[in-house]
Amino acid sequence: MNAEVIFDPLLPIAVIAGFAMLATLAVGYAWWRGLSGWALRGLAALVVIIALGGPVLHRENRAPLSDIVLMLVDNSASQNLDDRQARTSAAADALAAQVSTRPNTELRRIDVADGAGNAGTELMAALNDALSREPRARIAGIFALSDGQVHDMSTMPDLPAPLHLLHSGLDTDWDRRLILRNAPAFAILGEPVVLTLRIEDSGNAPISNDGMVRVEVSVDGEPPQSFSVPLGRDVELPVQLPHGGRNVLQFTVPMAEGELTDRNNSALVQINGVRDRLRVLLVSGEPHPGGRTWRNLLKSDASVDLVHFTILRPPEKQDGVPVSELSLIAFPTRELFLEKIDDFDLIIFDRYKRRGILPALYLDNVAEYVRKGGAVLVSAGPDFASADSLYRSPLSQIMPARPTARVLDEAFAPKVSDLGQRHPVTVDLPDAETWGRWMRQIEIEVEQGDVVLNGAGGRPLLVLDRVEEGRVALLASDQAWLWARGFEGGGPQLELLRRLAHWMMGEPELEEEALWAEATGQTMRIMRRSLSEEVGQVEIVTPSGETVMVDLVETRPGHFEARYAGEDIGLYRLANGDQVAVIGLGPAAPREFEQTIATAAVLAPAIEQRRGGSFAIDDGLPTIRPVRMGRPAAGRGWMGITPREAYDVTDVARVALLPQWLVLLLLSALLLGGWLREGRR
Repeated sequence: MNAEVIFDPLLPIAVIAGFAMLATLAVGYAWWRGLSGWALRGLAALVVIIALGGPVLHRENRAPLSDIVLMLVDNSASQNLDDRQARTSAAADALAAQVSTRPNTELRRIDVADGAGNAGTELMAALNDALSREPRARIAGIFALSDGQVHDMSTMPDLPAPLHLLHSGLDTDWDRRLILRNAPAFAILGEPVVLTLRIEDSGNAPISNDGMVRVEVSVDGEPPQSFSVPLGRDVELPVQLPHGGRNVLQFTVPMAEGELTDRNNSALVQINGVRDRLRVLLVSGEPHPGGRTWRNLLKSDASVDLVHFTILRPPEKQDGVPVSELSLIAFPTRELFLEKIDDFDLIIFDRYKRRGILPALYLDNVAEYVRKGGAVLVSAGPDFASADSLYRSPLSQIMPARPTARVLDEAFAPKVSDLGQRHPVTVDLPDAETWGRWMRQIEIEVEQGDVVLNGAGGRPLLVLDRVEEGRVALLASDQAWLWARGFEGGGPQLELLRRLAHWMMGEPELEEEALWAEATGQTMRIMRRSLSEEVGQVEIVTPSGETVMVDLVETRPGHFEARYAGEDIGLYRLANGDQVAVIGLGPAAPREFEQTIATAAVLAPAIEQRRGGSFAIDDGLPTIRPVRMGRPAAGRGWMGITPREAYDVTDVARVALLPQWLVLLLLSALLLGGWLREGRR
C-alpha cells in the first residue's frame, strides 16, 4: 500500500491565490491596528484557503511487476566465421541461467538474422522492435551477444536501461579484404577503364615479408591472369573491355593461412561495353528517289558517324561540264578502301555498279575486310542484275545470293519469312498485315545465308549471312523508300533498316544466337535467342562447382526463358549448346564480410548512453549486479542492470482531509473566538 496527500482545488488557483492575498492584507491590517483577535481570524482564513485547495489522502494498493532483461543474439553470416557461433550460443545459455537466478526478473531472447538483401546486421532494428513490444518502465538491462559489426546504428533508439556487448571475437583474429572502387556500369570499348584496387589486412595480421599480394583477374569466367599489388595501398588498375554487352570481371586474392574467411577476398564487377561511335561508309551509285533513305536513317542515330559519297557524274558521262564546277571534293577511293577501310564498322553500297571508279583490287580488299570482321550491306537496284553488277566482281566471294539478271517490275508487299519470324532483325515488326507495296525486285538465287523477308511470288527479298568473322546482307530491292513516303500506308522502314544496320555492326542485342541472364537479388532470369525451334536445357555451374540443368521455355518465336534462384553469392556459368554466358549473383562484396574483426567501436554510442560495458566472451562471462539508474553499470568482471521497481495499481482510495462539516466547525470556532476576545477587551 502507498499513501500520499494530493490537492484537488475547488476553484482555479488564481482565485485561491487572490483570496489568500486579500486575507493576508486583512490580517496584517488587524495586527497593525492592534486588534486582539487578529491571530484567530488569520487561522480562520487559513482554514478556508486550505479547504479551497481540496486536500485529499490518496491511497493505492500496488502489485509489484518483474523486471525485463533483453538478450539480443546475433545469428548473422559473419557470426558463422571460425567458432563464433558456438561461443555465442554457450554464452547465451550461461547468461540465461544467470538471469534466471535473480528474483523478480524475466529474460526475453531475440535472435537477429541477416537483413534483407545486402543490409547486413540490423541489430538496432531488432532492438527497436523488442522495445515496442515491452513496457519501457520494466526494462532493466540489454545484452547484445554479437561480433559488434552492426550496420543500422543510424536507427539507434533512446535506451531505457544499460546496454552491454558480449563480443565473440578473439585476440588472434585477422582477415584480408579486397576492395574495388570506381567501377562504372558502362564503359566505352577500346578505351581503358581505371578501377581502384586495394588489399588491406585487419586485426592481428602477420607481418608480410615484401608487402606484396597476388591478385587474379578473370573476365567472363575465362582462365585468370595474375599480378602483384602492394598491401595497404590504393592501386589504379586500367581495364579494357574485350567485347560489347555485359563483361563480368572477377578479382580474387588467394586465401592466406589463418585468416577468418575468403568471402571478402573477391569482388565481382559487371560492366556493359558500348561503342563510342559507329563509323559507317555509304556509297551511292547514282541519284534515285530513295537516295536519301539510308542517309536520313543513319544521320538520325546520334551514335553513328556517317561518311557518304554519291557518284553524280560517272566516268562514261560526257556532257562538257568542267569537273571543277561539279565536284566539291575528289572521291578518296585509295584512302577509304585501302588505308582506312578497317576504321569502318559498316560499308553500304546503295545501287552501286562497277564503273571503273573502284578497281577490282579495292573490291577485293572489301571482301577481305568482311572476312576479318567487317560488314557489307548491298541495297540492290536494277544495276545488280546488269553486266556491271557488284556480283561480277571480287565481292561475289562473300555474296549470299546471285542475281538471275531478271528485274521484276511488279507490285508486291514484303512478308516476313518463317525463319524471319524468329530472327531479331525482323521479329515482331509492327503491323505486318498493313504494309504498303513495293514496285520492283531483283530476282536472286540464294546460295547461303538466312532469308528473313520474301517479296514477289515468295522470292527472297532480304538475305543475311556470316562470312568467317564478318557479316553480309543483300536487300534485293531499291524500293524501301516507298515506306518512308507513306505509300499505301507505308511500313516499318525506319525500324527494319535500323535493326538491319545494327545487326551488321554486331550489336549484342540483335544476335540471332545468344544466351544471357539478368539478375534480381539472388534470382536470375535466363534468356536464350535462337533460330532453332528447340534449344534443350541450360547448364548452370554454381560458384561451389555444382551443376544444375534447367529447362528453357519458349515465350515467343525464337525467344526462350527460364528462372533460377541461386543460393550462393558469386559467379555462375551458363551453357546451352555452343552458347555460354556468365553472371554474378549477389553484391560485389557482401556487406556482412566487409569488416569481420569483432569490435565494440560500432556500438560505442549505445553502450555509453547508459554507461554500459563491453566484454569478450572468451574472457569468461561477467557477473550481473543491480545498480541505480545513472550510476556506472559496468566494471571489471561485472555488468549491471537497473531494477525498475515497476508495479501495477490494483485499487485506489481517496479520503478528504477537510470535509465540509469540519471546515464549518473550525471556521465557526475561530471566528467566534476572535469575536469574544475582541469583545472582552
